[in-house]
Amino acid sequence: VVEKRIKMNAVASKVVLNLGRQTSTQLARRAFGSDAEPLVKTALNELHKEMGGDMVPFAGYELPVLYKGENGGVMKEHLHCRSPGKSSLFDVSHMGQIRWHGKDRVAFIESLVVGDIAGLAEGSGLLSLVTNENGGIIDDTVITNAGDYIYMVVNGACKHGDMAHFKKQMEDFEGEVCMDYLGDDMQLLALQGDGAASAMAKLLPSDFDLAKMGFMTGVDITLDGIEGCRITRCGYTGEDGFEIAMPMANAVSVASKLFEDPSVMATGLGARDSLRLEAGLCLYGNDLDETTTPIEGVLGWTMGGKGGRRRTEQGFLGADKILTPDGKFQKVARKRVGISGMRAPARDHTEIYDATGETKIGEITSGTFSPTLKKPIAMGYVATASAKAGTEVMLKIRNKMQKAQITKMPFVTTNYYKPE
Repeated sequence: VVEKRIKMNAVASKVVLNLGRQTSTQLARRAFGSDAEPLVKTALNELHKEMGGDMVPFAGYELPVLYKGENGGVMKEHLHCRSPGKSSLFDVSHMGQIRWHGKDRVAFIESLVVGDIAGLAEGSGLLSLVTNENGGIIDDTVITNAGDYIYMVVNGACKHGDMAHFKKQMEDFEGEVCMDYLGDDMQLLALQGDGAASAMAKLLPSDFDLAKMGFMTGVDITLDGIEGCRITRCGYTGEDGFEIAMPMANAVSVASKLFEDPSVMATGLGARDSLRLEAGLCLYGNDLDETTTPIEGVLGWTMGGKGGRRRTEQGFLGADKILTPDGKFQKVARKRVGISGMRAPARDHTEIYDATGETKIGEITSGTFSPTLKKPIAMGYVATASAKAGTEVMLKIRNKMQKAQITKMPFVTTNYYKPE
């Protein structure tokens, strides 16, 4: 037994040591930059390099996958974000920020996405899905009612395709709507972790009560004397946190002010990926794509509850491929699930078999070694009949079968903030 434990610890240590390298490889596969296309540099590019950022191409941008040094690396950066009183700062300026104007903006957006935009109170936001005519997911997006406009954030790798799709739909729309893409003039940072609110408060006006700001709400605000900023209480880690938008000219100033707080650590894309997977959150292009419907992705909740307006009225692209005429979910052949119990990490495209190891029932779409749980975790798609939590499965990892089981997600407890 002792010998077996030593071997298992050795395997775990090897996985930890390789986590940064493997994450770099995974991110490289998702990179959309090339030698022929100069990478876009965010406002923090030089600051990243000064802080030891290991820069990689991602979605056409040059961004840090991790930071070198004694306290850097995917493992330490990940665990810092999960630690009490600590927070991590990510540069997510590759994301697409859009402001929608015009008196018919809500009606137009509701023709594109599955969520109830008309029902959003001023300052409130939600996660929604942009769908195509076949009910497939073009992108996932966070949308907020900003009062005079609708604020939308889309994925960096998808943003240009998204906007081409939006423009095409605008051609056939008879109402008044205007899309204002903010481009790189507005940068975006994400501050995540238990200590995020404390660090954020140091930049806010003295009369702003952050304790009243709940998860998925946002506001235009002045930060550290800088006008034209916006904060949204949301993120991609399962922790409390904020996405912070500011003019490009002021991004270094805002980041530097946050880094004055010793509890804030610069964190790269590698830890962002492992944090989101622990939280059971999807990565577009891996876990979601244009062939996947919200029901297959187990994201039906983004359309509201049974009998809700969007499920009964529908009216968005592909609704007839997702819902029945009375608003029920259409039956699907596969579903997204969590997977754990395997000895070695199962990377994307790993084949999933039934408990006998004879019948292929699905495929892994994301997998890693969980720094928090200290074990491999993954998500993927399996045949609906095998999607129940606790179902025993086999994974074909490096041509060897390993036992695993279907698991509920998230893998860790989420800590989204709700005002008392």
